[in-house]
Amino acid sequence: MASTSATGPGGAGDDPGPADPSDLAPSDLAAFFDDLVRCETRLYNAVGDKLRAEHGIVTSQYEGLRFVRDHPRCRVADIATTFAIGIGAASKIIDRFEANGWAARLPNPADRRSSLISLTAHGATLVAEAEQTFHGHLADLITAAIGAEQVSAVGAALATLRQTLEDARVGVPVG
Repeated sequence: MASTSATGPGGAGDDPGPADPSDLAPSDLAAFFDDLVRCETRLYNAVGDKLRAEHGIVTSQYEGLRFVRDHPRCRVADIATTFAIGIGAASKIIDRFEANGWAARLPNPADRRSSLISLTAHGATLVAEAEQTFHGHLADLITAAIGAEQVSAVGAALATLRQTLEDARVGVPVG
């Protein structure tokens, strides 16, 4: 499977556009899918093990805490949309955050049916400490295998794929 980088043969800024589907064999796409999913699973699990050992949380909790920190006064629906999960699952996540003293639901003055979510001081401290572990462990795992240029190229490709899927609402749970 041939690839073209942003600084490829045509120079910086060239956009090769969508690939011609006939350029890819079904086995190429299946291999891409397998590699993508298996890498994600292994990275997710390894980071979760490290976060659990050092901070008593797992990757999904870290991601949720980081989202709430980075989006103060977000709603459960915002969490559901971002993580492509159902509203009920997102609400349960916030219930657990509240039970652990990491987050609080506040009244939403614009909509009495929803709440605004904010981290507590304990939640903010936890996510800040866990963030150091998260970044350090990812750097160890990823840079041991690939360099910064590959991280940038793969990251750009995945960001494009993700945006395309999100724009088309592909894989959004029902309910």
